[in-house]
Amino acid sequence: MSRQITILGAGLVGSLLAIILKKRGHEVNLYERRPDMRSASISAGKSINLATSHRGWKALELAGLKTEMEALAIPMYGRYLHQTDGSTAFQPYSKNNEAIYSVSRGDLNKKLMTLAEEHGVKIHFEHRCTGVDVAANIVNFELPDMTTKVIQADLLFGADGAFSALRDSYTRMTRVNCDQHYLDYGYKELCILPGKDGEFLMEKTALHIWPRGNYMLIALPNTDATFTCTLFMPFEGEVSFEKLKTIEDVNTFFDKQFPDAKALMPGLITDFFTNPTSALVTMHINKWHHTDKSALIGDAAHAIVPFYGQGMNAGFEDCTVLSGLMDQYGEDWETILEVYAAKRRPNGDAVASLALMNFLEMRDKVASPMFLERKKIEKELGKSYPEKFVSVYEMVSFSHIPYSTAIQCIQAQDNLLEQIMAEGDFFQNIADSGFGEKLGMLINEYHNAVQQLDFGNEA
Repeated sequence: MSRQITILGAGLVGSLLAIILKKRGHEVNLYERRPDMRSASISAGKSINLATSHRGWKALELAGLKTEMEALAIPMYGRYLHQTDGSTAFQPYSKNNEAIYSVSRGDLNKKLMTLAEEHGVKIHFEHRCTGVDVAANIVNFELPDMTTKVIQADLLFGADGAFSALRDSYTRMTRVNCDQHYLDYGYKELCILPGKDGEFLMEKTALHIWPRGNYMLIALPNTDATFTCTLFMPFEGEVSFEKLKTIEDVNTFFDKQFPDAKALMPGLITDFFTNPTSALVTMHINKWHHTDKSALIGDAAHAIVPFYGQGMNAGFEDCTVLSGLMDQYGEDWETILEVYAAKRRPNGDAVASLALMNFLEMRDKVASPMFLERKKIEKELGKSYPEKFVSVYEMVSFSHIPYSTAIQCIQAQDNLLEQIMAEGDFFQNIADSGFGEKLGMLINEYHNAVQQLDFGNEA
């Protein structure tokens, strides 16, 4: 039976979900608080680039946009590290030369909205949701002229981001636990421009990182040969945003810490003092749905920090899981939403923790020679024992293994790598048959420790 579906938020996840549901024959209305970004001079959000990986591509294939977006995406095969001494190092992401892809958030969002409309979805712009009566499924909106609108929803999805109106309304119900956690770090977007002939001035098929211990700069490539750069650092402290108050402060800081990047940033000062310093928040809530009437999806359910590049990918995977449950349970929406919440909430919690862990890795550990050696060993183990060992990074970025499984493998992989590295130089040792026998034993112990986990595809 077809349902009248209301979706709050015409961002990436809301637009994708609208397409999936409309293709299944449901009537879909999409409500967005902002003007139409395709005709208005507004950005797609604070983060311009997306790091699209396997989970995201699968959802785009479901929407029919994979081929079109692949043509606009730039593969990033690894991290390109810019060390403090001026040296550089490349760290591949995958043992099989797989890549994550830099995609413009704005381009993707516009294409998803257009495709939704082409399928018959009605998008209502400049409708700011001010609250939801969850039990009655009544949604309240404020319009630009300050008038109000009230609608009765049949089936409602909150895809309206970290500060979701539906999520906020859930928190006003009994027995709902929720929390938000801000990092003491902020971020500011900057830009590296093309060369005089329009060429890329750095390696374009990599994600560039300048790790500096307590702070870092990253850069992702764009199709116009620019790089979108993001500076992450504490709001306050000895080295922090609060210390960079003047043009001289900024120039001195970049001359000392990021001289190679600064040389490619003629607009540094303008960008630094024009662009906002934004906060980084993680959201958790224990209620993801209400009977067969409503559910949270994407950042509304699990807003995370951006350091694993999984925010959009996790939200898109919500959509593919939901689509699979519709295949399984037909029109039994109470069961669909109940199973969806049970499956996805542990993974939402896991990817939030993974993102926080990867922040420490990116800003600090990637500069360590021991860490770089460990990553090389991981790749070799994955090649030599593909049925028994997959690195946590590859589980997250290049598979559909549940995030909750990946995070449970961390301690076992740490123990395995510590034992291997305690034996000395791995790449010299592997020529020794005795070491090979011991290595096989250690791999078997690791495999036995994790094989009871769910390594099946989440979506």
